[in-house]
Amino acid sequence: MTAPERIRIVSRSSPMALAQVERVRAELAALRPGIHTEVVPVTTTGDRWMGDLAEVEGKGAFTKEVDAALLAGEADLAVHCVKDIPADRPLPAGTTFAAFLKRDDIRDALIHPGGLGLDELPAGTRIGTSSVRRRAQLAASHPHLECVPIRGNANRRLEKLYAGDADALLLAASGLERIGRTDVITEILSVETMCPPIGAGVLALQCREHDDTLIDTVSALGDPDAHRETTAERMFLHVLQGHCNSPIAGYAQAERNGDLSLRAKVFTPDGKTVLNAHEWAGRLDPATLGTSVAVALLRQGARELIDGIAH
Repeated sequence: MTAPERIRIVSRSSPMALAQVERVRAELAALRPGIHTEVVPVTTTGDRWMGDLAEVEGKGAFTKEVDAALLAGEADLAVHCVKDIPADRPLPAGTTFAAFLKRDDIRDALIHPGGLGLDELPAGTRIGTSSVRRRAQLAASHPHLECVPIRGNANRRLEKLYAGDADALLLAASGLERIGRTDVITEILSVETMCPPIGAGVLALQCREHDDTLIDTVSALGDPDAHRETTAERMFLHVLQGHCNSPIAGYAQAERNGDLSLRAKVFTPDGKTVLNAHEWAGRLDPATLGTSVAVALLRQGARELIDGIAH
């Protein structure tokens, strides 16, 4: 099938999002040197809103305008962080995932100007994060620390840290790497210390569903392990029907021999209740694994826990 001559790529306009687009452009150029790519940056509701995301459609606030540009024909390809794409509802009608790129680091990073690690922080240290997932886990493991809300892109959060709005920050390690700011990282937290969000470290390429030529072209950028892991994780979240105020964490892992596992957790916001599930699927369907892990947590009371959190 003949590749398109030009691909217009739509994305959020933040520095990190644009860095992610550059990765896609570089991989496309290596794959099909003759393709010309253009960037269509958009500012989303989530980028403009600095309050509680639950008040502006939750995670969909980061994707709505990008989806609209794709469906309106203003762009051909959208680049998303999977963790920002709602899983409690289908993709917008008329669109589909064409590829999931090779997964980056899924872990969280601590930034502390004084160079202290998480276990070294004194009582009352203000940790800047607006993530309910991080807040719940810190409440469970480090209740002597105080979480303070902080929003904005990574560079803006770093500015707020150094301005004194917080004493330390938690940010995604992969995001800091994408914008070239790994120099600020004090400690990379293990997944046992801070379980990652669903879809962490994965970039998704989204197209209009009948754009077969483009789908055929960009699907070659996809990574099979990232596809299996992401499929399991998103099905897990879909079955749970978690909302943006639900402290849910988890990650799938594909092994070299083809086995696939999924570890997941659901918390109360205060961290006092933690539900755990961990299952292996071998070479079975990833969506079945995601469903099975969600059901295991529902049997432990996850539905009541999630529904009991205001959103």
